Amino acid sequence: MPVSSPVSTQQNPLRGMTIMASAMILLPTMDAIAKYMASFEGMSPGQVTFYRFFFQLVCMLPLLATATGRSAFSAKRPWLNLLRGALHGAASLLFFAAVKYMPLADVFAIYFVEPFMLTALSALFLGDKVGWRRWLAIVIGFGGAMIVIQPSFAIFGLKALLPVACAFLYALYLFMNRAVGEADSPLTMQIMAGLGGTVFMALALLAGSSAGITDFEPSLPASVLGLVLLLILGSISGYAHMLVVRAFRLAPLSLLAPFQYFEIISATVLGYAIFGDFPNLSKWIGISIIVSSGLFIIWRERVQSRLEKTA
Repeated sequence: MPVSSPVSTQQNPLRGMTIMASAMILLPTMDAIAKYMASFEGMSPGQVTFYRFFFQLVCMLPLLATATGRSAFSAKRPWLNLLRGALHGAASLLFFAAVKYMPLADVFAIYFVEPFMLTALSALFLGDKVGWRRWLAIVIGFGGAMIVIQPSFAIFGLKALLPVACAFLYALYLFMNRAVGEADSPLTMQIMAGLGGTVFMALALLAGSSAGITDFEPSLPASVLGLVLLLILGSISGYAHMLVVRAFRLAPLSLLAPFQYFEIISATVLGYAIFGDFPNLSKWIGISIIVSSGLFIIWRERVQSRLEKTA
């Protein structure tokens, strides 16, 4: 059954795009921290993901206490919010596992199929208007992603597909931002999603470690720096994703989805500065195709908006 699309009475596409772009530039810092913890602190991706959601809750408690108190836990749609958290937890786990084995820029380049998935979902289930030109841009964008995946698959094998699986789960997570709608505040949505992600990762960590899977090995931070970085990780995850929720209340999914390409800017800078990773020529060609497709979608959205206003 299709999910209905709530109509906001406070649409502000320009502000929504600005907020989304800011969040997308900030968010790759989380993934750089996750890769650092795996590479230099010896922490498993499962454990990093658990701390990411646990410290998200901890870091947002001051805001919770000063803003709405315990009412932030009184979600009108608690199970949908908890499901959002579980989806986000699973997506984060796959992404953190990918960055453990692959260069940060490679993971982001492959992950960029997610905005195309999100645009397609918004068209199929929320009724957002996506014409044939944007569908063609989506297909071309996927072709660009294949250019990036092919050499990565040759080197890393099936691990190169982890960002694709992550992209699909994260697209579902963002899709549910509209499914939850405006029944709950952004703070409540983040608190409940953080709780759902923490519970999901606690269960996943327990199951994975019991099965002897090294990527789920439990551990404590090995240094004060590691603890500080995990606190920063939780803070960014909480507050930056509140920005994402806010952006999706100000502008439609199909307009905001391509702005996630801004992540490649900070991801490439961080990957090169910290880990010495830099995409090769074939990956830059693939990234260029993906970004060009995204920019075309943005341009077509603006043209469509002008046509609707003058109709």
